[in-house]
Amino acid sequence: MIQRRDSRRFIYSGAVAFAAVLLFMGLAVAALLSFDAGASSAALFDTYTLRILRFTLWQASLSTMISLVLGLPVALALARQRDFPGRIWIVRLMAVPMGLPVIVGALGIIAIWGRQGVLNTALLTLGADQPFSIYGLSGILIAHVFFNLPLAVRFFLAGLERVPDEYWRMSASLGLGPVSTFRFIEWPAIAKLVPGMAGLIFMLCATSFTLVLLLGGGPSATTIEVAIYQALRFDFDPPRAIALSLMQIGITGVLLALLALLPSADAEVQTHGRAVRRFDGMNVSARIWDGTIILLALLLVGLPLVAMASSGLSADIVRLLSERSFWKAFGTSMTVAVFSASLAIVVSVAIIRARQAIAVRRDVSFPLAVFSTVLGSGSSLVLLVPPVVLGSGWFLLLRSFGDVSLSAPVLVAVINMLMALPFVMRVLEPAFLTHQARTGRLAASLGISGFSRFRLVDWPVLWAPIAMAFSFAMALSLGDLGAVALFGSENFVTLPWLVYSNMGSYRTNDAAGYAFILGVICLVLAAGGALKPTTAVKAVA
Repeated sequence: MIQRRDSRRFIYSGAVAFAAVLLFMGLAVAALLSFDAGASSAALFDTYTLRILRFTLWQASLSTMISLVLGLPVALALARQRDFPGRIWIVRLMAVPMGLPVIVGALGIIAIWGRQGVLNTALLTLGADQPFSIYGLSGILIAHVFFNLPLAVRFFLAGLERVPDEYWRMSASLGLGPVSTFRFIEWPAIAKLVPGMAGLIFMLCATSFTLVLLLGGGPSATTIEVAIYQALRFDFDPPRAIALSLMQIGITGVLLALLALLPSADAEVQTHGRAVRRFDGMNVSARIWDGTIILLALLLVGLPLVAMASSGLSADIVRLLSERSFWKAFGTSMTVAVFSASLAIVVSVAIIRARQAIAVRRDVSFPLAVFSTVLGSGSSLVLLVPPVVLGSGWFLLLRSFGDVSLSAPVLVAVINMLMALPFVMRVLEPAFLTHQARTGRLAASLGISGFSRFRLVDWPVLWAPIAMAFSFAMALSLGDLGAVALFGSENFVTLPWLVYSNMGSYRTNDAAGYAFILGVICLVLAAGGALKPTTAVKAVA
């Protein structure tokens, strides 16, 4: 139960928070739509724009297919070999790319697959004339698979581990072979996860910015978001940037609509609760096959991480830490990250409290029910307008008022808050609902409300999920390059921008050192705010 006075305050606070989010997004979109409509519509259908659209969809489709096709056998092998040496650490390793800043992972990939990387060095030693090129479609695919294959493995493995022990005992008693086991037990558990997993990976690849910016091969290998950045930052062609932004909004809108139509995969089969024991991976051939698959996946994901750490540690870390530019970038990044994470917590709590206040009412009117539904989907609606598109809208909006860089820190912080909002909501809402169900009636019967309830009842329990969400939101903000790319300047430098600028100046050792420092910071924060595998898909869907 929530007292009436608190209920009204929660609903008003949620409405204000949601209105602020809509206003920020709406002004950016309005700025895009209010520009030269004729020139924008002409740029929308020219050959260059359509070529970028085709490449964006093509690389996203290939990346999704490769990630799923390679991730499935890895998940099957890990599910079968529950006693594989170091299995728990391999599963944890699959979570590392999800918490790693994209620019840091990209440097590790370049260290392995780049022109001077381990692979090309080995090929040249063997006498190959043409070294492998990491730049272009091949490099984008490798990078997307590096980040998304572990995500697919974690999802599929979670689905397989929910299969009851009775199924495996029955399959062993019936003498089912590998094909029959996959057909009747494993595939039904995985099949319901594939559409959501494919939709999520496709959306991540279609809206990819940093990887394509670093590894794209020029105009022939450019996605929509990178083209928006280039149109504003280098060419200053607002009509083309607006046309591409509207195209990106259309694509993400269609993807979100399709993901919303997917059925829920949360239902679990009834079981007696016995510990799972599988009998189908005990023979020698199965162990050799599964071990080979696991080791190949370990190399694919682990080698770039090892290369990134090795390159970072080989740099002069002490000198880099003493550089004034590092501490200036570090201070800027931390300020933006703390502000962004704080905003994400405040907005999320306001929306969650408003939905709770409406849910516990005995007589919920139709407008309030609709408002609660809108609040619930509001956090996912921010995915409709990607960070580069939001930045483009505000860049055009503020350009007529003077120097855009003066507002850059606040804009970047708010955009990063919007990026983190869906994930923060998914961490906090279950915790708030459980806490309300346990303490709501007792607190109401004792007359505890307002700040007293927050201090005595809520904070002692909810501080842990709030801290988890805060650290994860900080990690997202610290590692983001998308919003900073439009507003970065000599006076506004973050750690990702410092890494990118050093790469652009061919100071690769310094870039590797800064990337290592950034990666360690973000991984420590992400470890404190790690999400369950199902959280990410639910946040998007």
